[in-house]
Amino acid sequence: MLLSANAVSYESITSITSGSIVYPPGGRFGPRIQQDIQLVMLYTGEMTVTIDGRELHVQPGHTVLLKPGHEESFTFSRTEETWHRWIAVHAPELEEAVREDLYALPEYLPLTEEMNRLTDLILNLQRQSEHTDPVLRSLGLAALQLYPHESSRALLQQEKHPAVYAALDWIHEHHNDDVSLKAIADHAGVSAEHLVRLFKQFEQTTPIHYLWQYRIERAVELLTNTGLNVTEIAHRCGFKTSHHLARLIKQSTGKTASEIRRLSWSGLRKA
Repeated sequence: MLLSANAVSYESITSITSGSIVYPPGGRFGPRIQQDIQLVMLYTGEMTVTIDGRELHVQPGHTVLLKPGHEESFTFSRTEETWHRWIAVHAPELEEAVREDLYALPEYLPLTEEMNRLTDLILNLQRQSEHTDPVLRSLGLAALQLYPHESSRALLQQEKHPAVYAALDWIHEHHNDDVSLKAIADHAGVSAEHLVRLFKQFEQTTPIHYLWQYRIERAVELLTNTGLNVTEIAHRCGFKTSHHLARLIKQSTGKTASEIRRLSWSGLRKA
């Protein structure tokens, strides 16, 4: 689920704090009354958060969403160190509609690399900025916007076969290589025939067609955002020759590579 028009606004955020802590085995924290909208990222150990008497058990590799106004206590692993980081967004005047949106989100989600990088950035900037700094407040808002986006992505991923995601990840990483259907299927852990059936079911295309469409998209990105020549772009995106790239781009977009670059650089390209 994505936050609606009732999402937390930049104007409602007064400050941002973040931190990183490693608790020894048997560590505890609280009880305390939560004052912020807080995202807690758990990396090692384990964590049980007691919220108004209700226990929430969290394993490493997850982000927890905590809401203001609740009594919280934290109990960490008894046998190993527990490392977690957090982003606390202080927005003292939340409208009721905003609160309802927050409560409609999952209490925890898998921790993504995007959230990890955003936390890194906030921690680094915090060392040289005030908690009320506009940049930090913007990044705190970005973290709150990223969480429901990850919620939506997690729900979508539940609808697809794991082999499809394994294949997609491998295609994205190796699209500039000489890729075969068998290689994709091997890395997805299924037969080539089964992978084709799964792609037709979940992606409405075949793995190889998806691969070539992905290559075209990357090539168009390089045409519009870099000064690399067509030959170099073809090499970086897995095309056999620059003529091969030009032909497939024309078939896919209706424009030549030169037209795409000219329209983009002149500001005439339509969204």
